[in-house]
Amino acid sequence: MGIYGQDWASYQSSTPSTAGLDFVFVKVTEGLSYINPKWAAQRDHAKSIGLVWGAYHYPHMRNSPEAEADFFLGQVNWKPGDLVVLDWEGYDDANRSVPRTAQAAYKEEWLRYVKKRLPYNAVGLYANLDYWRNVDTTSFFGDFLWIATAGRPAGSPGISAPWLFHQYSDAGVDRDYCHMRSREELRAWTMSFQPKPPTAHLLEEEMLSYFPVPANTDFDLPVEPAGTVASPQGGARNGPLWIALAPQGADGQITTTFHTEGGTWGSPGKANPVTLGGSKYLISLPDGLGIDKVRIRSTVPLFGYLVGRQVA
Repeated sequence: MGIYGQDWASYQSSTPSTAGLDFVFVKVTEGLSYINPKWAAQRDHAKSIGLVWGAYHYPHMRNSPEAEADFFLGQVNWKPGDLVVLDWEGYDDANRSVPRTAQAAYKEEWLRYVKKRLPYNAVGLYANLDYWRNVDTTSFFGDFLWIATAGRPAGSPGISAPWLFHQYSDAGVDRDYCHMRSREELRAWTMSFQPKPPTAHLLEEEMLSYFPVPANTDFDLPVEPAGTVASPQGGARNGPLWIALAPQGADGQITTTFHTEGGTWGSPGKANPVTLGGSKYLISLPDGLGIDKVRIRSTVPLFGYLVGRQVA
């Protein structure tokens, strides 16, 4: 079980087919001067239907890794959840004469430098079997490994290293596989690199926890029964609570229902259904009613977090 994606460059159109895809990687830059003229349109096309999106840089390894990384990073307004990749291979004229020891050093420096620049995004390595087995000397791939073994079955790259993505075909377009079970699981993983909210000394309206909500299924979110500022339930940190939800990609419809402690499903939250736009949607848990679960159902994937108030 897994999910499928593709990687695009200027060889593809600005709006390639996304049928059956859950993620897409797009080439943005090469060396110190080339920019894929279609990359922004390809990114927007992928994100418009909620695909997980990543960008990659193809190196000219005689150059400074830091200079090339700065050139690449400067093209993109990076968002939480965006994947960042070094396309580490060098069979072209720009790299063929670069010693493999220098190519290995380039990889190490680029990945570590980019991670310092983007600590809250997943930064990973694309490599084929030749480079992984014969050029690499450290097995360092940053946050994830994207391995290319065209011609092998999807999900069977034939390596023992812990890989996340597998490029299994380059027929017509590069085709990729991810061993995670769903787009929502992959998105939650990409978002896990964001700063974690503190667990002590909570301030008013502080984010308490993050969660993904899959599309077209009942998602039951457990919450502590909400109290009031004067009389919190469940401890000093459990005053009024809000749920913030944001659509991932396209707009959609959301329905919410409340469950009372020791009771049954009943009162709907706000007016139902609600049309979600590009901004977050706030649901307030009623004070003093003992709400212990909220059922969320949406026509599009959501990402949410709880917001609470410290009352003592």
